[in-house]
Amino acid sequence: MSASPLASSAPEPQVLSELRGRVGFISLNRPRALNALSLSMIRELTQCLLAWRDDARVQAVAFRGMGKAGPFGAFCAGGDIRFFHEAVLQGDAALEDFFTEEYTLNHLIHRYPKPTLAFMDGIVMGGGMGISQGAQWRIVTERSRIAMPETAIGLFPDVGGGYFLSRCPGHVGEYLALTGEVIGGAAALQFGLADRWLDSSGLDGLWQSLGEQSFADAASVSAWLALELPLAAPGEALDTRQIDEIFGLADLPCMLAALQIRGADPWSQQTRNALRQPSPLLLQVSLEQIRRARHMGLAQDLRMERDMMRHCFARGTQSEAFEGIRARVVDKDNAPRWSPPDAAGVTEEMVQAFFVSPWPAHAHPLRLLD
Repeated sequence: MSASPLASSAPEPQVLSELRGRVGFISLNRPRALNALSLSMIRELTQCLLAWRDDARVQAVAFRGMGKAGPFGAFCAGGDIRFFHEAVLQGDAALEDFFTEEYTLNHLIHRYPKPTLAFMDGIVMGGGMGISQGAQWRIVTERSRIAMPETAIGLFPDVGGGYFLSRCPGHVGEYLALTGEVIGGAAALQFGLADRWLDSSGLDGLWQSLGEQSFADAASVSAWLALELPLAAPGEALDTRQIDEIFGLADLPCMLAALQIRGADPWSQQTRNALRQPSPLLLQVSLEQIRRARHMGLAQDLRMERDMMRHCFARGTQSEAFEGIRARVVDKDNAPRWSPPDAAGVTEEMVQAFFVSPWPAHAHPLRLLD
């Protein structure tokens, strides 16, 4: 008796990889979840990159996401936060593995010895930024929607967010970290979060052409890409003076007070509302994170963020992260019960506790990062 199609069909892989020509191609293939990263995906990505790192046939590696209608249209919306919620409820130690291995993957991409390309088309948030920001060629389109929205769920901009946001001009990093503002491809180029612009109609052609070139070495890859990809995006640069004015202030209460004084202009109202939705505690923690990270290298920043993430879930179901995920993603009542409920209740001691490492240096899970 032959097996039925349903019985014989295996689930489609969530990470697709292939070698064409001299380039390794990786497609995140979990489109119904906007390619949110699972622990198994992180492990597959790491295994693939390690194998290609030492493979003389591979001169470059390219990343993209699969959309619901086919390739591109969505890069990666972040980590699998429903898994975080379930892991807390079940006391699943895999939650610890997730962050340790994800940050190790982020470091691997940043330090990869061969050219890497990230096709940042569609949604690129959270864990998707962790993958793309380490790439040497970060390609955006008119459809790019880029953000680090973690404070909305009681977390902070991790996956190296302290490192790459703190390198944005002026105080743009604080602004993006605290508000979770979604920016387009042109703004990403202006803020140093992207390298090249490509109209979305040209994505498939570039992806295919990469595999048809007979690249001799890494330099030839970069030379070819420099010719294929325009540097500038269409449109005028954004004026960031008001961002610097507000987000260069000392703390969250000062920012809120200054926004109140500015009055009813649309940007001030929008920004003030954006700062009233997330966890007041994690907003102040994120501010401290960005400012510390300005003086850190990548590995040091990732170790700091690993410490912070342990603290984020240390109180289990009583943590800000668990409550934020419950309210925004699981129950969807959009009424998180933050503790403290407002910025005035956040003390310096509460904030600084997130930066005390729970591990001695010799036992830190990311101690081997250079």
